[in-house]
Amino acid sequence: MRQRTPRWRLVTVVVGVASLLLWSTTSDAQSVSGYASAVQATVLGTTTALSHTGTLVDANDAREASQLTGSIPSLLQAEVLHATAISSVQGSDASGAVGSEASLANLGLTVAGNAIAAEFVMARALAPVGAVPVGVPAVEGLSVDGVPIWVTGEPNQTISLPGATIVLNEVRTSASGITVTALKVTSIDGLTDVAVATAVAGVTSVESATVSEPATTLLGQTVPLSP
Repeated sequence: MRQRTPRWRLVTVVVGVASLLLWSTTSDAQSVSGYASAVQATVLGTTTALSHTGTLVDANDAREASQLTGSIPSLLQAEVLHATAISSVQGSDASGAVGSEASLANLGLTVAGNAIAAEFVMARALAPVGAVPVGVPAVEGLSVDGVPIWVTGEPNQTISLPGATIVLNEVRTSASGITVTALKVTSIDGLTDVAVATAVAGVTSVESATVSEPATTLLGQTVPLSP
């Protein structure tokens, strides 16, 4: 009788071993800032605002303020005052932005004896995610003591008056955004400062924390198996 010799077959057995691996996942969240104001005036240390939205509190915020007429005794009167600020920022989405706008009509303003008037004043600010912020002002029908003033459209156009200074399209930029004031009047003695149509918008990237995620490592082991 023939004796059978046992034969060994090699079978690979896969053993799963769970281990914890750290996957560094960092993403850029966005911090937003912005507001709009139709009028903000400081006289003798007291500040008064007309149609002011207040500051955006987060990336989902939207604010609006408006009134048909507004006035500050012995200083200013205007009509159809409106201001809005809104964020459409969602994480690091490149299509998001912060935008703000302020406007008014039929402005009448007296500073240091100068009667300043404008038919329409408006400022817009836009801060897109990952892009340079921009501002757009508009001042139409400007006059001082009944004399028309030519508005060039250039940033920071300055007009000197007796006892006061007008700045048109005042633009201030920083790492976090842009501030545009369409018309600003300041008395030389510094006691009166009036900003008409101010729009502010900004977006700042903030890096998020590292997140740890579990993963499974598969180990292969070869073992003999008898028939």
